[in-house]
Amino acid sequence: MLPNKLGEILIKQGLIRPDQLQAAIAEMVRTKLRLGPTLVTMGLLKDAQILRALEKQFSIPGVDFAQFEIEPSVITLVNKDFCEKNCIIPISKAGTTLVIAFSDPSNLQVRDDLRYITKCKIQPVVATESTILTAIAKYFSFSTDDLMAKGDGAEPENLTSSTTVEVGTEADDAPVVRFVNGILLEAVRRRTSDIHFEPYEKKFRVRFRVDGSLVEASSPPQSSGPSIISRIKIMSRMDIAEKRRPQDGRLKIILNKENREMDFRVSSVPTMWGEKIVMRLLDKTNLQLDMTKLGFEEEDLRLFKSMVNLPQGMVLITGPTGSGKTTTIYSALAELNKTDTNISTAEDPIEFNLEGINQVQMNADIELTFSTALRAFLRQDPDVIMVGEIRDLETAEIAFKAASTGHMVVSTLHTNDAPTTITRLTEMGIPPYLITSTLNLVVAQRLVGKICESCKEKIQVPEDTLLNLGIPKVDISRFNIHRGRGCSTCNNTGIKGRMAIYELMPMVEKIKDAILNNANSSDLRKLCSAIGTRTLRRSALLKLARGQTTIEEVINSSVRDDL
Repeated sequence: MLPNKLGEILIKQGLIRPDQLQAAIAEMVRTKLRLGPTLVTMGLLKDAQILRALEKQFSIPGVDFAQFEIEPSVITLVNKDFCEKNCIIPISKAGTTLVIAFSDPSNLQVRDDLRYITKCKIQPVVATESTILTAIAKYFSFSTDDLMAKGDGAEPENLTSSTTVEVGTEADDAPVVRFVNGILLEAVRRRTSDIHFEPYEKKFRVRFRVDGSLVEASSPPQSSGPSIISRIKIMSRMDIAEKRRPQDGRLKIILNKENREMDFRVSSVPTMWGEKIVMRLLDKTNLQLDMTKLGFEEEDLRLFKSMVNLPQGMVLITGPTGSGKTTTIYSALAELNKTDTNISTAEDPIEFNLEGINQVQMNADIELTFSTALRAFLRQDPDVIMVGEIRDLETAEIAFKAASTGHMVVSTLHTNDAPTTITRLTEMGIPPYLITSTLNLVVAQRLVGKICESCKEKIQVPEDTLLNLGIPKVDISRFNIHRGRGCSTCNNTGIKGRMAIYELMPMVEKIKDAILNNANSSDLRKLCSAIGTRTLRRSALLKLARGQTTIEEVINSSVRDDL
């Protein structure tokens, strides 16, 4: 593709200036990208504008992949490597004519190769490079040759035993089996935390949650939805005949080439158009037990370690689902896990097996609940007790009793911030005197995305934007604002990985006095500010000032301190 010709068209259309074109060509030389992606990366144009210019340049129709779905049978006609190498993708077939989207339709050699490979007449259309690469990632699955799947018993007492689900070679497996295995492998490759299989009235959608954001992975034919759901339920040892009630299961796959295992926690719920399944990936290799790498500031980490190492009392980790509470708790348990310490945990479910720690899976069917497990723990000579979640008054009362009688108790609670935790406990029915005499520390946390180091760049931001985040005017000069431009390393999101932001509320005398005087969460928040407690927003702003995260991540993870 001749950049000058495309550039001339864009200039004639009034979309860019000549000096902008020269700057883009210089950037092309540096990055070795094409002109179109370079202009988009520089923020000068959008993909849709580039597409219109490409249509004019090559005098052939353009295609927008957001407007239609590619049939799986068409995708199989050309292998993934060839598509990636030449930035093409097959999109439809009529008789012996195959329609192929090219980023560079002028490449006649690729057309000849495609005629030979597919034995079809090739009809070219044009698309932008980024949309073709996104479509390749969406529609192509990994080979399943290196996958062996095991289903773990859904019953908690059978979680360590597994039943092998036969997975043959790609050529021998049924299409649904190949599709499900390919999705699982693709999810592992893309560091996905959850896979969503979603039925709708006119489509069946598969989405991945990557670094906190949901991205569409595939849309198989709607008619294959029930078969896909049944396949996952069989692998997870769930009841495929029961479609009216929610179910839970577990699944283990062994990646032979990488010599590692991957656990999946599986949940199904009935929706209007069929069952929806969400699979949570539990990758032991990604479990971060090093407390220094979780995101704590140095002084906060010292405080947290000192509190969990006390011989008795309680530490509560709070935040919504998916905020990293489990990782923080497991890192605390790893810190305490020594030969002379007896640690017992009550979890629902057990997400990771930790050697040297006695982990108990809750099972409501046999009345094994948090409260009954806690009662049993107190007869087991414990030093440290971890309760997966304090959900009701009975569990809270036993946990506080254990903490007040010589045991260290670590647990979680669903609240918005640290001061609100006290209000939640008193609303449950825990008397203020028991809270002040037992609770050592409350930790509220959220997750923010980390800027991809491969495409990180410094940006200029209007002062008003920073002021609106709650940054004092005198501190603005300390902020080095960065973003991720988007590259293949981060799936063009600019974000790769996540870290935690924390708000720690130690139970100092002033806070204890306020709780005993029935202070509400607003009063406690003001008191925390007066004694210098760092809020979630201030913790996020520290990451922003260092260029570790973005303004968007700060806004999505925290609220201003004056709201």
